Formats: sequence, C-alpha cells, structure tokens
Amino acid sequence: MNIDSETTVGKLAAEHPLATRVLARHGIDFCCGGGRPLREVCSKKGLDSAQVLAEIHRELQTTNASEENWNEAPLDDLIDHILDAYHEPLREELPRLGAMARKVFDVHGARDPERFSQLVDVYTGLEAELQAHMDKEEQVLFPMIRREMGQAAQMPISMMEHEHDNAGAALHRLHELTDGYKVPDGACNTWRALWHGLAALEESLHQHIHLENNILFPRALAA
Repeated sequence: MNIDSETTVGKLAAEHPLATRVLARHGIDFCCGGGRPLREVCSKKGLDSAQVLAEIHRELQTTNASEENWNEAPLDDLIDHILDAYHEPLREELPRLGAMARKVFDVHGARDPERFSQLVDVYTGLEAELQAHMDKEEQVLFPMIRREMGQAAQMPISMMEHEHDNAGAALHRLHELTDGYKVPDGACNTWRALWHGLAALEESLHQHIHLENNILFPRALAA
C-alpha cells in the first residue's frame, strides 16, 4: 500500500474507503480538509501521525468488510448513489432535525439561552444552504457531469466546493455548541434524539462531501 504521512487525507479516503473509519475516529476532516497531508492534519490536532497511519494499515489489512471503491465506478452510478444515499435522506432529515432543535430551544432554552439560540441559528442556516445546494447540483451540475462536459463544469464545481466549506464550518460550530454531541444529564428524549441526530448528520455529510470533493469532481473535470 502506497500510503505515508505525506498522503493527503482526501486521497487516502478516496483510494481506501475503509480508512475513513480511522479518520473519523480521530475527528480528522477528510472531506472539506481533504487537500492536506496526514502529517499536517495530525500535527494540528496533536496526534501521532505514525500511530494513526499504523491504525489505518491495520484497518485495511484485517477487515473483511466490503466497501465500494467509487474511483472505479461509472460516474452515472456514483451520482445515483449520492442521490439515493445522501440527497433523498437529507430532504427528509433536515426538516425533522430543525423541528426538534426549535422544540428543544423552546422548552430548555432558558438553561443556556445564548448557546441554544446560536445552535438554532447555525442549524437553520445550514439547512437552508443544503437544500439550495442540492437543488443546484441536481438541476445544473450533475446533468453537466452526466453529459461529460469536463472542464466546462469547473465554475459550478468551484461554487459547490465553496458551499461545502461553508457546510463544514457550520458542522464544526454545531459540534462545538453541543460539546461534541455529549448528552447532558437530565436531557429529555427529544433533546437526546436531537444530539444523536446531529451527530449522525455530521458523519453522513462528511462522507457525502468526501465523495463529491475527492472523487466525483476530480473525475468529472478529467472526463
């Protein structure tokens, strides 16, 4: 395996999908921050890159799980996968989480009004941007990629990457505001469900953005 500490985390995730388990375990952003080498990312997070690399090698060598390598799949199949596995569920999940966030704020906001207010504001902005983002991909960018327009798709791809960065920043802020989605003592069932739902949203969006930034977009531009 041609993997070392200078390998970018985006390339690592794209070429070895199972490595994302280790990256996620250590909170390493392999979607929006995919262009940075593993050594640099580990250094900034206070991690031992050699240890993380060893974990990745063990994961790749010992697991029997089957993971689709989207580097080798037709682009039409990858787009269909993104639509089915990410876009369609998001359209249902985003309003559900938004409703729960507002309910928890209404009931428990007095415990920490500034934090809860920020959480609702950040989430509402993320939800609106993601809904518009998916519309643009489905109506403009994905059809261009299906038609193999190559470099002609550079401008919409750049716009989508910028919006991915915005989504990544919002996810990071939500992570901070929830103390890493640690459910506080005495939280009601809705509060617990909201924290768990936001944690799942973060994990799903990281995979979603990774597939687009690190695999779909580079392959589409090279078509």
